Amino acid sequence: MENASYMKWLPPQALETAGRLEFLARGTVDGFVSGKHKSSRKGASVEFSEHRQYVSGDDLRNLDWKLVARRQRLYVKQYVDETNLRATIVLDTSGSMAYGGRFAADGLNKLDYAKYLTATLAYLLVGQQDAAGFVSYDTKIGSFIPAKSSPAQVRHILEKLDTIGPGGETDMAAVLHEIAERIPRRSVVFVLSDFYSEPNALVRALRHLRFRHHEVVALQIVDPDEARFPFDNLKRFEDLESGAVLDVDARAVRADYRERFAKHMGEIRHACGEMRITHETLLTSRKFHRALADVLVGYRRAGGR
Repeated sequence: MENASYMKWLPPQALETAGRLEFLARGTVDGFVSGKHKSSRKGASVEFSEHRQYVSGDDLRNLDWKLVARRQRLYVKQYVDETNLRATIVLDTSGSMAYGGRFAADGLNKLDYAKYLTATLAYLLVGQQDAAGFVSYDTKIGSFIPAKSSPAQVRHILEKLDTIGPGGETDMAAVLHEIAERIPRRSVVFVLSDFYSEPNALVRALRHLRFRHHEVVALQIVDPDEARFPFDNLKRFEDLESGAVLDVDARAVRADYRERFAKHMGEIRHACGEMRITHETLLTSRKFHRALADVLVGYRRAGGR
């Protein structure tokens, strides 16, 4: 296994990051075996939820004797069950993800950068006995691997990553609508994309995920060139999705480009905030494992347990 080509997506820095960090769901999730994430089900666990009146057959060990003494009625304690989570990593493989500028760390384009993040997340999740699934897409879903927690699942995802290249145009909203319905309710969904999609349609798709009670972590992958537009003089730009070519005076359009880019980013960020979706912008100039470590640490400080 160590000599297989797909193992390149788990370099030493990825293994080190996965080995020292963890992901704990912030909200309520549903899984299938006992774990460490809050579940929508009630059961015998360490976290108290609420009281209810005793009914015949209840375990007497769960009686709250202090409440019984105060109210002269029998009450039992209910607890929030804990479960391992199901997580699905959704990877944008559209043409725009093929861009890689001169400031990108290790010369990675956005797609390869996102592949390393995907591999590390899958390894981390399965390593903490959670289930990881994988979806890739451009105009439609290309690969769909249902979430599993077996060690072989990581290899399955890595093998798929090794075969994926950039595609054509994207229909991100339609794909997210489909994913919202296909995966089990109350899952965690990691979305890795540059989010270059029509904002209103994208927001509706993200809202669909939240309506299905999925916890969403949106990781927006951006090359520094896209954020800063550092080009000068006459430049030829090619649309990596449609193939269209345009010659422009880069200096003349820089201010307008930056304004439009900031507006798009702001709309996505604002919508995610309103829906309580974690949104992080990851510049490819930062080493992927350091960027992911910051995301996981920040996520936990912001509300994880």
